[in-house]
Amino acid sequence: MDFAFDARTEELRARLLAFMDEHVYPAEAVAEEQRAALASPWEVPPVVEELKTEARRRGLWNLFLPDERYGAGLTNLQYAPLAEITGRSPQLAPTALNCAAPDTGNMEVLAQFGTEEQRKRWLEPLLAGEIRSAFAMTEPDVASSDATNIETRIERDGDAYVITGRKWYISGALHPDCRVFIVMGKTDPEGADIRRQQSMVLVPRDTPGVEVRRAMRVYGYEDHYHGGHAEVVLDGVRVPADHLVGEEGGGFAIAQARLGPGRIHHCMRLIGMAERAIELMCRRAVSRTAFGKPLAAQGVVQEWIADSRVAVEQLRLLVLKTAWLMDTVGNRGAHTEIQAIKIATPRTVTEIIDKAVQLHGAGGVSQDFPLAELWAAARTLRLADGPDEVHRRSLARRELKRYV
Repeated sequence: MDFAFDARTEELRARLLAFMDEHVYPAEAVAEEQRAALASPWEVPPVVEELKTEARRRGLWNLFLPDERYGAGLTNLQYAPLAEITGRSPQLAPTALNCAAPDTGNMEVLAQFGTEEQRKRWLEPLLAGEIRSAFAMTEPDVASSDATNIETRIERDGDAYVITGRKWYISGALHPDCRVFIVMGKTDPEGADIRRQQSMVLVPRDTPGVEVRRAMRVYGYEDHYHGGHAEVVLDGVRVPADHLVGEEGGGFAIAQARLGPGRIHHCMRLIGMAERAIELMCRRAVSRTAFGKPLAAQGVVQEWIADSRVAVEQLRLLVLKTAWLMDTVGNRGAHTEIQAIKIATPRTVTEIIDKAVQLHGAGGVSQDFPLAELWAAARTLRLADGPDEVHRRSLARRELKRYV
């Protein structure tokens, strides 16, 4: 990356790059060896805690939070190149810096909408990396790309809320340190305004009626480092009324506030994943020979590498523009660009990783290289935080409004 950022960002970039080279990349193989020896696939390899300790020592902690009371106080534009670097090792680096989803989004929700008591009980230990959390929104029985379809019920009963529903692909729910879910459901299912029917409540993981039923796989992967993606059943779960986040009927608005930063954070890390894929592609091309000459001399390989470089540079500029707009005119003012990067980045990065897989042959789909897992993660992000089709539909409508 040849961009010149402000002095603080450049200093953090240098510090983070050194941390990656000296600790994170060497820890990738160590973490896999340690995980294979653990009693449960959801236990955390000891090296992960070592990385977290070292990251805190180096001042690389909670970089994602723009509120200086809780995080580093960086703008989106300052955080973008740092998140990109962590995307080069998505299983370890974001967690090491306490910048991993879904905790990042949950911390943002608590910082923005939580009460003082909620922040003390949940936000503070999340900021300290002492606990993990999950965000329960997606459901298997409805098209959750339309959040107004959500069927989970949150019913007021005296000084409590009673929650009943079924969720799935709830990231982080299987992590042994997961202590709380933010659950989205309907408090007013018959309300006239379909965007005021939903609310969010905090549900402690050990509340009676909460059943983490099974781990859902993503293209065969269970994502052990981030606590998996679980199916969760909430059967008459009762929590105090003060566990409501914000106000009744505010769930849809809170979800939109949460998803904006989440989408750009994913895109920032995706660029790092693409850079890792290009690096692996180039190393493979210069080290292997086929049909009497290095792969690097094959015309199609040169085209793959050139096209990948052009695509990454284009994506980076679009993501940086979006980050700048979010900082200057707010998430609402950057709505078009947020949708644009969410459409373009996962799709293009998946194509780049796919080229790297092809160049590696059988190795590309094996566990000996990170490419297959990177591909699965990138492909999944064409669904997570809203599928491509929803963003394209909304973006097209916004464009057409100027002509009618």
